[in-house]
Amino acid sequence: MKLHPQRSGYFYAEAENVAAGAEYKYLLDGEKERPDPASRFQPHGVHGSSRVVSTRFDWTDHSWRGIPLHHYVIYELHVGTFTPEGTFDAIIPRLDTLKDLGITAIEIMPIAQFPGDRNWGYDGVYPFAVQNSYGGREGFKRLIDACHQAGIAVVLDVVYNHFGPEGNYSADFGPYFTRNYKTAWGDAINFEGPDSDPVRRYFLDNARMWIEEFHVDALRLDAVHAILDISARPFIQEMAVNIQEMAEQSNRLVYLMPESNRNDANMVRSREVGGWGLASVWNDDFHHALHVQLTGEQDGYYQDFSGIEDLARSLRHGFVYTGQYSKYRKRRHGNSSSKLEGQHFIIFAQNHDQIGNRRQGDRLGHLLSFAQLKLAAAAVLLSPFLPLIFMGEEYDESAPFQYFVSHGDPELIEAVRKGRIAEFDCFDDPAKTPDPQSEATFQRSKLDWNLRRSGRHQLLWNFYRELLRLRREIPALAKLDMETVEVEARPGSLFLRRWNGPSQAFAIFHFDSEPKETDAAVPRGIWRKVLDSSDSGWGDGTSRLPDDLDSSGEVRLALAPCSVALFVRDVEAAE
Repeated sequence: MKLHPQRSGYFYAEAENVAAGAEYKYLLDGEKERPDPASRFQPHGVHGSSRVVSTRFDWTDHSWRGIPLHHYVIYELHVGTFTPEGTFDAIIPRLDTLKDLGITAIEIMPIAQFPGDRNWGYDGVYPFAVQNSYGGREGFKRLIDACHQAGIAVVLDVVYNHFGPEGNYSADFGPYFTRNYKTAWGDAINFEGPDSDPVRRYFLDNARMWIEEFHVDALRLDAVHAILDISARPFIQEMAVNIQEMAEQSNRLVYLMPESNRNDANMVRSREVGGWGLASVWNDDFHHALHVQLTGEQDGYYQDFSGIEDLARSLRHGFVYTGQYSKYRKRRHGNSSSKLEGQHFIIFAQNHDQIGNRRQGDRLGHLLSFAQLKLAAAAVLLSPFLPLIFMGEEYDESAPFQYFVSHGDPELIEAVRKGRIAEFDCFDDPAKTPDPQSEATFQRSKLDWNLRRSGRHQLLWNFYRELLRLRREIPALAKLDMETVEVEARPGSLFLRRWNGPSQAFAIFHFDSEPKETDAAVPRGIWRKVLDSSDSGWGDGTSRLPDDLDSSGEVRLALAPCSVALFVRDVEAAE
């Protein structure tokens, strides 16, 4: 069948009597056979034929409208390593466990078709096709439907800044790439150059597909700082307008959550005040400050962070860097994040990047004591921001999360191996870098769900569950308002007070490995202890904090090593 040229570089034809299941390729200029760049399904991988699919699905989530942004408690997971089976369907039996923990949204790492059957997902080359080895489009729809029946929202991580290196035939179909700049992962997408309008439409249509056809509730936009679009209406801003209009028309709550290293608060400011109107941005600053305080590491971007003071600054303002000079970047970095709400920031102690981009993929559990893991959890979950938990951290998963691929091109495989080793060439033994292509690297990264049933793993799981319950039920913690937060940092300790009307909460974080006595300014009233990580129920029973504090404005506190305690004000006594 011959395709006929249309406007803007499109070609068109109508094929009769083609049913779902039919397979096809394009023949370009009578020479190149190529899969469809907008393929909905690649049953034979990135080089094989595309398959015609039906969009019909028997949804049961007709009453689902989504959940308010401030209710999001995000659980990031990788489909291939989350369960032994590594499929969408295998996730469904785990949803009740996640809901019981207090999770309200799962964030799925990228699922666009990639080479082979194991990959983080950031090497996808068919944005419209769901990875076949995960269960394809039908499997993903079954998972989303089950999530909504359980009251859990679905966030999908999408990659609009680059294509993967294998099976990427987009350049054969049009000017999808620009030579004006490069990304860290290869050719940059043409979002602003000549003939860029159809390229933008390609990705805007992709975003609409996930939301309209698949009922996804939010999109996590990968590394938008790698989309260098200086046009008067940048692509991400245009997407935000389109998605908001779509959400309003369908009476749904739909969000865009960009990952950006720019510290640009305008991304999440409302359009009424000149912002882009996105929902919530990943805040690496919080992670870096917390990580430095817990581990003492100061390599790479950690050199910009000093620990406790920066952690306090993040709790007050969101970003740490709001225009100051960055030693790591050798320039000023960020802009003011004042007047933003807590729900505009997504924070974490761990995520796929901060674990997987370490040479051994080591989690915080490999670096910290059990007491410090509880501190890390409390710092995230008692904050006024949206929390993100990386799969397994809630019970101290012992498996690493390492970088893995399954490319088919021998030259590319060797290039990836050498590139991974080069990332860590400042370390002593490159042989310790796991082989990304090895299936063993992938298998080592799979979760062991049985761990959470016993010992300190079970204790930590219960600790996370209790923190999430307190966050949900105490009004002072449930309100994500930056104007109702007070933070004081002292050497080794941090004091956090939050309030919402008569409800007040006061948390003490002690990061030092030695006990300490200190005075703390605590508003007048009777304060009841609701959580103490050093109580016998959660730890070693070294706590010396009373069950009740009767404060006249200042109290003397005896802090256990590496501990956190939370007090709430007795409203009746205060009145």
